[in-house]
Amino acid sequence: MKNLSSAPLPLVRSLSRLGQAISLTRRRRRLTQQELADRIGATANTVRRMENGHPGNAIMHIARALQVFGELGQLNQLLDTPQDTVGLNLELFDGIPKAQVNLVCGMNIAKIKITLVLDGAMAYE
Repeated sequence: MKNLSSAPLPLVRSLSRLGQAISLTRRRRRLTQQELADRIGATANTVRRMENGHPGNAIMHIARALQVFGELGQLNQLLDTPQDTVGLNLELFDGIPKAQVNLVCGMNIAKIKITLVLDGAMAYE
């Protein structure tokens, strides 16, 4: 992405919130932008762009900043795969003919309960 205006608004907002959080966390730890840059192996300009929510920053810089802040474990929570209901449901339907999967996935799955999957036959309530 060349600039913020080419990014969808929800993405711009999320990157802005992340940048604000990085800036606040850095300041709470009494680090200057240059000190954080030195610790993550980047330039002060990179830190400024990261704090401004610029979409062109490498994820490595964000991960290194989280490491400096002692918050690297938060990166593991970004995609909580054990709670990924879409992915888990798709795994459940693996091996079932695609037309049947599309039919079931097109329904409001929260309102049905799949009780049996045998030889491609499905029973649900």
